[in-house]
Parts: sequence; C-alpha cells; structure tokens
Amino acid sequence: MSTVKRTPPRLLRVVKIQDLSPHLRRIVLTGESLHDFPINCLGAHIKLMLPQAHQSDPVLPTLNGDKIVWPEPHLKPILRTYTVAAFDPVLNLLSVDFVMHGDNGPASKWAHHAEVGSSIGLAGPGGPDLFQANADWFVLAGDLSALAAIRAVLSQLPKDARGYTFIEVDNLLEHQSLPHPTHMHISWLNRKHSPAGRSQLLLQAIQNMPWLEGQASVTIAGESAQVVLIRDYLRMDKNISRDMMYAVPYWKDEQTEEEYHQERHRIMDELEA
Repeated sequence: MSTVKRTPPRLLRVVKIQDLSPHLRRIVLTGESLHDFPINCLGAHIKLMLPQAHQSDPVLPTLNGDKIVWPEPHLKPILRTYTVAAFDPVLNLLSVDFVMHGDNGPASKWAHHAEVGSSIGLAGPGGPDLFQANADWFVLAGDLSALAAIRAVLSQLPKDARGYTFIEVDNLLEHQSLPHPTHMHISWLNRKHSPAGRSQLLLQAIQNMPWLEGQASVTIAGESAQVVLIRDYLRMDKNISRDMMYAVPYWKDEQTEEEYHQERHRIMDELEA
C-alpha cells in the first residue's frame, strides 16, 4: 500500500494586496516552492504559519521522514487555518482572503500590516470535499469567512446546477459579484452589525427555502454556532446524510482559534459519527 509523501511547509512572499470589500482583503502570494502545488485545490484548507511578534519571517518546521519537527516554542510560528481562494500555476500565484478585524487576532493583524515582500509559511492543501457533484441540487451557506469556499463551489458546479446560496454579512457593503450557474439563486443576508454567534439568519433562510426534489449536497461553513444549528436541522428534519454534507466551523464568535481548537475538533467528530 502506497503512502502520500508529506510536502515540507512552503515559505511564500506577498506580491499583491487587494481589498475585495470593506472587511475582506485578498493577499496574493508567490514562491518557488509553489511549483508542485496541486492545481485543483480551490476552496481547500491550508495552514498558514505566521511570524511571531519579534520575527520578520516565520521559522518553519522541517520534515524528518514523515515526522514534523517544530522549532522551539519561542520560534514556533503561529498557526491559522484558511482557504485557497485562487491558484494560478502558470504565474505561480496563490491567493488567500482574510476577514479584516484590525489587530484583533494574529492573522488579521498580519494581513492588516502586510506589504509586498512580507513573508508567511503555508502547509497543505487538504480537507474534506466541499460538495458532492453527483447531487441533484445544491445548498450553500456561510458568512464572509466562508466566501472563498462558496465561490470555489459555485465555480465548479455544472452549468445546469440548481439550488440556493445564502451569504450572511455584517452589512450590505460586503456584497460582491459571484459568478454562478443560472439556476443557483444567490441571497445576501444583512446581520446589521449584530453578534454573529447569536444570528439565525442563515438557519431561517434554509428553513424557508423551497425544498427541491432529489438528493441535496450541502455546503455550510463559517461561525460555529450557526454551522451547528444548520447541520442539526438538516440531519434531523431533512435527513441529509453526513456524506452529502460539508459542515465545517471556521471560527467561533468571541473566541480565538487557540481557545476554539478543541471544540472545533469535537464538532468535526460529531459530523463523522
């Protein structure tokens, strides 16, 4: 039985910064180590490795066979999970979209202060399938943190795909153009600056949408409480099986990724149970 060889973390540098909306910034990265980056990876999970406050470049782990060897704690990079927003294998460019909330959090702080030439480490890609192409119709739901994944699914769906896409944003200035199949209806939901962790706009939208015939593929991502509510409703009320559902919490309102790490894995385990 063959095994997949680990790829060492890649050190990349910023070549372009683009604000897609008031709170979403796209950072384009490049590096020689991207030469073997997988082509079909839109929406896949990646692990970003950020420099600590006293560093200009992150100190990346190394590989000893298949074993990851981490630097000493005072040198170890800060890890954050993100999504591949775009990858151009010809120009060797990889794009990552950051939800901007000032210096509240290492990733947002790094993206806020990044400039051309800034460095970052990257491991991956990986993660579960975003959608099931053999489904009869599709449901996509998430917040701004899930927009890259939602955009990836919409770009890969067949032209005759049917279904619904719901995107919750803090305010209507976050609206963006999303190319999509004609029969995939797009709805932007305005949270009006209310706390994301207490919002039920996405759940209500899914509860109120017409339920089409056939098997649905469901893609849900974003704030943890909302993902869990929608996942449980679809499993219990609509009998959506776990193999037809990508339900991944990306973050939790009022918690850092370190604080949320264990809970996130528990939720993922529940989905697979």
